[in-house]
Amino acid sequence: MTRTRYRFGDNRQPHFLTCTIVAWLPVFTRTEAVQIVLDSWSFLQNEGRITLLGYVILENHLHFIAAAEDLGKEVGNFKSYTAKRLIELLKQSGAHTLLEQLQYYKLRHKIDQTFQLWQEGSQPKPIENDDMLLQKLDYMHNNPMKRGYIDDPLHWRYSSARNYARQPSLIEVCTDWQSLPEVDEAGASG
Repeated sequence: MTRTRYRFGDNRQPHFLTCTIVAWLPVFTRTEAVQIVLDSWSFLQNEGRITLLGYVILENHLHFIAAAEDLGKEVGNFKSYTAKRLIELLKQSGAHTLLEQLQYYKLRHKIDQTFQLWQEGSQPKPIENDDMLLQKLDYMHNNPMKRGYIDDPLHWRYSSARNYARQPSLIEVCTDWQSLPEVDEAGASG
């Protein structure tokens, strides 16, 4: 069976993505760990490399909706950069048990590294219309509530729910996906 990491179109169509920590380990229990993800997204946005339309970060996985010229490449860069930074943070914090687990659950073919932070792939799903975008945003923003962590999606700091409610949030997101460059059937921006 062949491995598939990313299956994205060649255009700027937004995709719903999921990134999961290996073995569902709770890496995002520290604000410093979440900040690494937020800083990475902010950097990619400021450099014009991605457009972030929504997100949620939970203790062991995250969901986001993004668009980019080459989204597969940018997601790969995001996961590589955040993995390095998060492992550095865990080492500095003395999180030995978590590091041992990240080493234990590393896939065998990953011989060039000691640890594996992210599961392979990101399960990209193209966002095809407004209804689908709203359904995915609702799913993301309600995820912490369904887990029993909060009573209102606006109470979860690590999501874009506040952006869509026009309230102060931790990072900016594009709340108007219609403002993205149009894409024709062949995938060319126009």
